[in-house]
Amino acid sequence: MAKRNGGIIGKVNTPTTSVAKGVWRLQDQFNARKNNIWPGQPASIDFLVIAGGGGGGGRYYSGGGGAGGFRTSTQTVAGGTVITVTVGDGGAGGASANAGTSGVASSISGTGLTTISSAGGGGAGGGGGVPARNGLSGGSGGGTSGYASTGAGSGNTPSTSPSQGNNGGVGDGAAGGGGGGGGAGAVGGSSPNANGANGGNCTASSITGSSVTYAGGGGGGGGLGIGARGTGGTGGGGNGGSYDTAGSAGTVNLGGGGGGIDGNAPISDTSGYNGGKGVVILSVATASYSGTTSGSPTTTTFGSNTILQFNGSGSYTS
Repeated sequence: MAKRNGGIIGKVNTPTTSVAKGVWRLQDQFNARKNNIWPGQPASIDFLVIAGGGGGGGRYYSGGGGAGGFRTSTQTVAGGTVITVTVGDGGAGGASANAGTSGVASSISGTGLTTISSAGGGGAGGGGGVPARNGLSGGSGGGTSGYASTGAGSGNTPSTSPSQGNNGGVGDGAAGGGGGGGGAGAVGGSSPNANGANGGNCTASSITGSSVTYAGGGGGGGGLGIGARGTGGTGGGGNGGSYDTAGSAGTVNLGGGGGGIDGNAPISDTSGYNGGKGVVILSVATASYSGTTSGSPTTTTFGSNTILQFNGSGSYTS
């Protein structure tokens, strides 16, 4: 008689991917035995919070948008804390002679945490004397129009320490070159002639494990149909436009400011270029990482840390 294979008497339970309350996961047991890290213990988390960049101004001879605010923080977070992550959108470029729209703030918050909010970059001044807006709640300022300009937008308003952004540049009110938007690392350029000024440069962060530049200001538009365009600041700033060359939007998830335009251009552009959306990044020791998130962040590892990059709003529970 052939032998039968052994079987299970009674109900077969389907394996689960979670554990009951009060039961440790295998990873929890490993961490407790090897690293003396118990589930729910406070953990140190690094944060990078970049707001949305401001939009470039509309025709004529408009300025570049300010970069989104750049802020960092390291905090000790209690186990079970829900960290709410908000990622701000970039501002729209100004239509016709209007100023660009300021970007939207990004933030992290939760019970027991110090809320970190980075302000949206200031929208840039459009033509016809429309001035640049100040950086919304402390982002970098937008550059002014090169047409009857009245003053650049202010960065880091209200003040944070360290500064989260810089002032925009001033356009040339006679020759028509647009001012550059402020960046996280430098003020926007000012134009002395028909050429658009460059956007302010970025600030770099290595929170992901490699150095990445964020929050560059947008370049100003060329003036009078003869001026060269300003280039966007490093870190995602959009280029300004010239008579025959289109500009560009700020880079998405870098918080760059949008470029301005030259109102005499034969190309179809009459509106400034949009600012880039912001980003929020968390770095937590892998031994303490819970794996509980919402909003589908991109998850990577570097060394002994797990990196969560939120390109849109969501949460992490420590």
